[in-house]
Amino acid sequence: MPTPLNQSVADSALLTKSLPLGLLRTFVQSDGADDGITPELLAELRVLARTPGLLVACNYGGTLCVAEGVSTETLPLGSAAVALRALAALPNTHAAVVSGRALRDLAAVSRLPAEVHLVGSHGVEFDMAYAYGVSMATEALLQQTATALHESLGFEKGISIERKPAAVGVRTRMATPDVVARVTERAREIAQELGLSFIVDGSVLDLSVVEPSKDAALEQLRQKLGASAALFAGDADSDELALATLRGPDLGLRVGPGDTAADHRLPDPEAFAKVLAILFELRRAWLFGEDAVGLERHSMIGNGASTALLTPEGKICWMSHPLPDSGSLFAHILGGDPAGHFSVEPVKASQVLGQRYVDNTMIVETRWADVMVTDYLEPAPEGITSLVRVLSGTGSARIVFAPRPDYANASFSMEVRGHELHVVGTSDPIVLVAPGVAFTVTGDGKHATATAEVSLAHGPVVLNLRCGDTEPATADPAGEPDRRAAVAQESRQWVRELELPGMKPSLVRRSALVLKSLVHEPTGAVLAAPTTSLPEGIGGTRNWDYRYCWLRDGSMTVNALVDLGSTAEADGFLRWLDRILENAPGPEWLHPLYSVTGAPLSTEAIIETLPGYAGSRPVRIGNAADHQVQLDVFGPIAELIHGLGNRRGTLPDGHWRLMEQMASAVLARWHEPDHGIWEARRAPRHHTYTKVMCWVTLDRAMRTAVRFRRPVGPGWEETANTIREEVLREGWDDSACSYTVAYDSPDLDAAVLHIGLSGLLDVRDQRFLDTVAAVERELRVGPTVFRYRYDDGLPGLEGGFHICTTWLIEAYLAVGRMDDALELFNQLVALFGPTGLLPEEYDPGTETHLGNHPQAYSHLGFIRCAQLLDRYLSTVEEE
Repeated sequence: MPTPLNQSVADSALLTKSLPLGLLRTFVQSDGADDGITPELLAELRVLARTPGLLVACNYGGTLCVAEGVSTETLPLGSAAVALRALAALPNTHAAVVSGRALRDLAAVSRLPAEVHLVGSHGVEFDMAYAYGVSMATEALLQQTATALHESLGFEKGISIERKPAAVGVRTRMATPDVVARVTERAREIAQELGLSFIVDGSVLDLSVVEPSKDAALEQLRQKLGASAALFAGDADSDELALATLRGPDLGLRVGPGDTAADHRLPDPEAFAKVLAILFELRRAWLFGEDAVGLERHSMIGNGASTALLTPEGKICWMSHPLPDSGSLFAHILGGDPAGHFSVEPVKASQVLGQRYVDNTMIVETRWADVMVTDYLEPAPEGITSLVRVLSGTGSARIVFAPRPDYANASFSMEVRGHELHVVGTSDPIVLVAPGVAFTVTGDGKHATATAEVSLAHGPVVLNLRCGDTEPATADPAGEPDRRAAVAQESRQWVRELELPGMKPSLVRRSALVLKSLVHEPTGAVLAAPTTSLPEGIGGTRNWDYRYCWLRDGSMTVNALVDLGSTAEADGFLRWLDRILENAPGPEWLHPLYSVTGAPLSTEAIIETLPGYAGSRPVRIGNAADHQVQLDVFGPIAELIHGLGNRRGTLPDGHWRLMEQMASAVLARWHEPDHGIWEARRAPRHHTYTKVMCWVTLDRAMRTAVRFRRPVGPGWEETANTIREEVLREGWDDSACSYTVAYDSPDLDAAVLHIGLSGLLDVRDQRFLDTVAAVERELRVGPTVFRYRYDDGLPGLEGGFHICTTWLIEAYLAVGRMDDALELFNQLVALFGPTGLLPEEYDPGTETHLGNHPQAYSHLGFIRCAQLLDRYLSTVEEE
């Protein structure tokens, strides 16, 4: 199922290809020697290009084209028209021409496409209806004006007189200077005698019944189009009215000579065409990303409290502080360099030779021919983030430190204090400790950037970024190897104690380390993913914030670690859940997700200033699913408690109390509709998967009670039987020949595979065999399985979900289709990124990895499949 590109992206690409000889890129790369395109102007264009809603407006003759002609003359727009049209085709970008010409003539001679808004008569005419609504008195006055002009000036050579809906115009382009002077003086006198406005617009003199209103026209366009910033360019006195209204990030340009309120002057329309081309390139890059790096190619570092993402070129492209859901410090992955990054590269340009994890750790090495950077997050007191970057090799390295706190919305400055670089003006202290590095700091008035070049010939250079630390940081790089060794030793010790399967043990080991890094050790909560808004479809709007702890995802994550032999994470998670329940009105009222601190989420919001990964907007913070009803969440918690007890052979009273609370919640609410595992943003339904998980809750509670001699609660067995009978009856759809997403629905959903995987229905039952066949037939495409195909009320498409792929692998094994399971498993393995990480989804049509990265679901599902295949193969070998 290929995901189509956003139409605006395609339109913009088409327009770019249509430019003669790569005109836009030539403009961007030109040195601008005499064209007025100064470094200051370029800097302002970069800021303007990143505004959420942009309006680009200008005059016609003298600005877009070289000179005014008679009203019926088509003037050559050339590259300016192409660039203006290209801008108008971009998302959230609007173009307009505000001219003194009559709107009818402007439309006829400009030949600009419909996406460019046209306003005529110096800002009066927004549509053709104006010309037909002129009163008889106005018509008479204009006729009187035209007669007077013809009688007084008709004999002059090189002039022409024309009627407009609100004015009579005198064109003087072909007249000699002395004639122009006489005509201008006499026309001014006639305007005064008849009480008309006299407007000099280049070589056109207008005697108008209305005053020029390009200022009002620009404001009206702003409001109508929802523009947050505007560029206006003009060459005439009437254009100064519009230029005077500009404010904030707006940009004004005067084309040609004359007094002006604009900050920048361009010599001619050709230079303005270059500005339009440059603005197009800058805005397109901001909107759609500059060569967006495949999500699966990013590596994550983590220390149990903080995480960060690196590009394959060693650029820190994502990190937040102090909590996972706090504002970002670096958000390059969602907005390019302007959104913040921390980069290291060799001074002598060379290709990256490779990036890898140091064995059994979350330490990442990125290597070039003569430079290597080693990155890790070291343990630090709660509330402090400590990122260490070690530069080594024989060459020289360039460092660019460009933090952009709070999603690049917070202003700050930087100061060099000895061997420390201090970020000044932020709520939390941010210090880069860099002994032996001489930084140069530059700023644009809102943000600062520090750059440096260092030689590595005399030994490694250690950079230690510490956020939230109020105590002086250590400046001794000599101790860094010991600190790094301690981090590696702790990680390797944890890995050594895991019970790894023989099937793909290195990938299982890496997946386990990823899951452990998603555990927020100070609280015990577990992140679904460390990122926000990485898209489920490129250019689409399915961009969600996953930096929270879902009860379902968290339970499944720590349960996967329990299955590998590590139980401390499960203990921490259950303690976290117990604290939440202490403050909840009852277990049945648990939210589906919480922040890692246990607090409910704030309102979902949009960061308008970030364009998103590869132009996929909006960028969201918060998650509205917090307010949904998801009654399946009790099942994974019950399975976790059941599995943890079986592994240890003991059941603490606190864990049993939690199990009783989950069972109580099911008894209270299992019969209600809910929003389901996939959090559809529409009315609740009776979801089959939810009912299965309600049954799982009671089934696991009863099994745990029997094993550990605890009392079976009243109504548990009866309600479990009732739920099972209802699911088997109501969840089946004859037309689909399968269990389906919800009662009274023929739509398929990969989650219904759990009707057999959970034990509710015997996997040998024909109904389960048919369900597996239906999911395979309708939802599997090559190496991936989609959640569903039905309309969920959200625009756009998405990829297949890796967790659903692992469910189908498990189902294949359950029904004895070993070869199919192994084939699909190997196809999943082939989708892992070069350092062993998986995002949430995969689009087989475009071969694009999608969704937040790395995703706990993807890695825990893979671990389970590797274990099941290993057990199955071991059993076959024994037989």
